[in-house]
Amino acid sequence: MTNLDRRDFIKTSALIGSGVVLADLSSLANMVFASESLPAMSITRWDAETLSEADLGAVATRLTEETISSLGGMQRFVSKGDVVWVKPNIGWNRRPELAANTNPDVVATLVRLCLEAGAKTVKVGDFPCHPARQAYRNSGIAKAVEKVGGKMVYLDKKRFLDVELGGERLKTWPLYLEVTEADLVINVPVLKHHGLTKASIGMKNYMGIIGGNRGSWHQHMAVCLTDITQYMKPRLTVLDSVRVLLDHGPQGGDPNDVEVRGVVAASTDIVALDALGATMLGHSPADIVNIPAAVARGLGTADFQSLNPVEKTLS
Repeated sequence: MTNLDRRDFIKTSALIGSGVVLADLSSLANMVFASESLPAMSITRWDAETLSEADLGAVATRLTEETISSLGGMQRFVSKGDVVWVKPNIGWNRRPELAANTNPDVVATLVRLCLEAGAKTVKVGDFPCHPARQAYRNSGIAKAVEKVGGKMVYLDKKRFLDVELGGERLKTWPLYLEVTEADLVINVPVLKHHGLTKASIGMKNYMGIIGGNRGSWHQHMAVCLTDITQYMKPRLTVLDSVRVLLDHGPQGGDPNDVEVRGVVAASTDIVALDALGATMLGHSPADIVNIPAAVARGLGTADFQSLNPVEKTLS
């Protein structure tokens, strides 16, 4: 049940239990209908002529705020008292300007918006390939998150538990307990090249919540990513394209491989957002193996323009 569904159920039950007139139920129905008409995708760009590296922190913040606002605001996804898990890519011991990890200002802004929407706790964490304490610190994410009141979580290997995924290939797999217990998981990938899959975007970012032999997924990447995405039932994915890693991903390390794009996008359809990311990297969505696999499973659309995204340019 979604946050909106829970709120509507509680309100409806209260109305019926107190004998409120049908006119009030009609108003509630209108409210539900209005919520269903909210956008499924928003894309916010910064005017390239006014984009500078020196201002990128403030730019990332404004882009993120506007993108979420265009989707209907964080209150669309977060209810009062919720525990939220924000899942960026913090896989690598890299500085923000190398674009191997999610932009820290994008992450911190999402944490702040969740708290402002009434979240009880906002946790942030990933299961890095490099040592976690180095990656958390040097990515800039730990400092930015703690500054706005979020909680950085180091994923303890003992807290990965086998979960019945019911997937085509992944019948069970160890997932991190606190992620599965959260009321909302916000997936926040950085857009970047990947040597194996061509692109690392939203579905690929879920590999940071799994334990076990992650390397074994490489032989069946499309099916495994589709299985974990189907289990997670993503409600909000936010794509950081403030800086984009165009080559030598996923860990990068060469500033010459990074391009400042000044774009943040978000969607309730993770497949469509991955398709948008693929095109931004110069690929057809059909060339990113997990996208057609997810479409075939009915998890979303590769035609992101069919969602009529709200597009804005800031300066």
